Amino acid sequence: METRVLTPSDPEQQRQLERIVTQSKGSSGPLIQVLHKIQGVLGYLPDGVLRYVASALGLPESEVRGVATFYNFFRLDPVGKHTVSICLGTACYVKGGAEILKRIKRELRVEEGRTTQDGLFTLDTARCFGACGLAPVMMVDEDVYGRLSPTKAVQILEGYRDLHPAAKEMQ
Repeated sequence: METRVLTPSDPEQQRQLERIVTQSKGSSGPLIQVLHKIQGVLGYLPDGVLRYVASALGLPESEVRGVATFYNFFRLDPVGKHTVSICLGTACYVKGGAEILKRIKRELRVEEGRTTQDGLFTLDTARCFGACGLAPVMMVDEDVYGRLSPTKAVQILEGYRDLHPAAKEMQ
């Protein structure tokens, strides 16, 4: 049985993927660990890599895809340079978190869990950042921004966009 495999164009990444799968063969229940390690290398799990893992580990592709889609920490799409997370926990929601999310989705033209066309932002939501006193809260990568309005949130993202002039031109 021949399996079509989309492999990374970077030869070093290809070697890393092969090493991860080879080291996991024969061990019990390696699938989640293998997917974690591969996502650590590539940043996400492309279709071709899921097929490769299934073939290399002797598993049905549906099982590999099922695990990758069941757990929300696995990504099937490329991740942007910056991850934007909007808190929708109780305090943030009550103080306008949903309106911030709605405005950012419109401004960035992207849905939750997806990456903008220019590859600059990936939009996510979370239930709590532990910063309820600053509600509503947004994180960009590891930076926390609080007491936001929809307009202020968009202004913050524009600051990140300004750091990447090539992405700004694609807008």
